[in-house]
Amino acid sequence: MTLEAPRAGGETEEMDPAKGERMRKAVVTGGGGFIGKALVQALVARGIEVAVVGRSRYPDLDALGVRCLQGDIRDQGFLDQAFAGCDTVFHAAAKAGVWGPRHEYFSINLEGTVNVIAACRKNSVPRLVYTSTPSVVFAQHDLEGADESTPYATNPLCHYAASKILAEQEILGANGMGVQTVAIRPHLVWGPGDQHLIPRLLARGRERALKIVGTGTNLVDITYIDNVVHAHLLAADNLTATGSAAGHAFFIGQEERVVLWSRINELFVPKCGGETTRRYGLFAEASVRDFRGFNEELAYRKEPELPLILIVIDELADLMQVASKEVEESIARLTAMARAAGIH
Repeated sequence: MTLEAPRAGGETEEMDPAKGERMRKAVVTGGGGFIGKALVQALVARGIEVAVVGRSRYPDLDALGVRCLQGDIRDQGFLDQAFAGCDTVFHAAAKAGVWGPRHEYFSINLEGTVNVIAACRKNSVPRLVYTSTPSVVFAQHDLEGADESTPYATNPLCHYAASKILAEQEILGANGMGVQTVAIRPHLVWGPGDQHLIPRLLARGRERALKIVGTGTNLVDITYIDNVVHAHLLAADNLTATGSAAGHAFFIGQEERVVLWSRINELFVPKCGGETTRRYGLFAEASVRDFRGFNEELAYRKEPELPLILIVIDELADLMQVASKEVEESIARLTAMARAAGIH
C-alpha cells in the first residue's frame, strides 16, 4: 500500500484533497518538538489554520500566526476544548528516549493517546494522523527487509517502545469508529531543527567520546525531516480523499542503506578533528540489548554516562542515510544550525 498515487515515468503526486472535505483547520500535539514544529510550518505554508498543543508557548510559532495551547495530553478536558472545531489532528506528542520510569512513558504515550482519540470522537474530528515509531517491531535482533506485515515486538527494548506499541494499537483499532486513523513510522529522523541527536554527535565527536559499537559495518536506514513531514501530509490527504491508508501503519525511510561509521567519519567526524576508530566490543552490545532490564533494576534518577554513550551510538546506527540529491543541502543546513547553536 502506498500513500502516493503513481504517475507515468515513475513520478508521484499527492492525493487531491478536493475529492473530499479539504483540510482547513488542524491541531498538532507536540507541535514544539522536532517533527511537530516542522509539520506545523508545512501546514502554515499550505494556508491551513493551525493550533499547537504543547507544554510551553513557542514564540517562533506565535510569529507564524499559530495558536499555542498550553496543556497536558493526559488532561481529557483540555484536549476536548483544544480539538473543538478542527478537522484534522496530527498526534506527535510523546515521551521519547530510552531512560526513565515506566509510568511516565505509559501515562504520556498510551493514556495520552487514548485521550486524543476520545477528544477526536467528542469533537467529530474526521482525521487522525499518528506519529509512531519502527521501535514497535524491534524485538532486539537485526531487521532486514522488514515491512508492515512484521508483527509487533513481544520483547521491546525499552518502555518507550512498549508504550508506543499499545498506543499504535489503540490508534489503528479506533479507525472507522467516528474517526479515520493512520500511523506513520519514521525511522530515526534527522535534519535541521534537531536539537538532540546531531548536536550530541558533534559535541561528543569534539570530546573524542564517540566509540563504535561492535564491528561498525552495520547497514542502516533513516529518514530526513522533510520526508517525514511529507509523509504526514500525504497521510492526511489520503484520509481526505480515498481513505485507502485508513487503519494502517507505514514505515517511512529513504529506502537506501549505508554503512554507519564510514559515513559519520566522512561527513561529520573530520569537522571534529579526526576519525572515530575506538570500539566497544561484545559486552557493550549486550549492554545495549539488556538496557530495559538495566534501567528497571537500577532505577537511576539520572541517566548514567556509560549507558548513555552506548545507547546514543546504537541509535546512531541509523544516522547518515539520505537521498544523494539531498546530501549537500542537508549538510549545509545542519552546519548552519550547528553554528547558530555555537557548536562549530
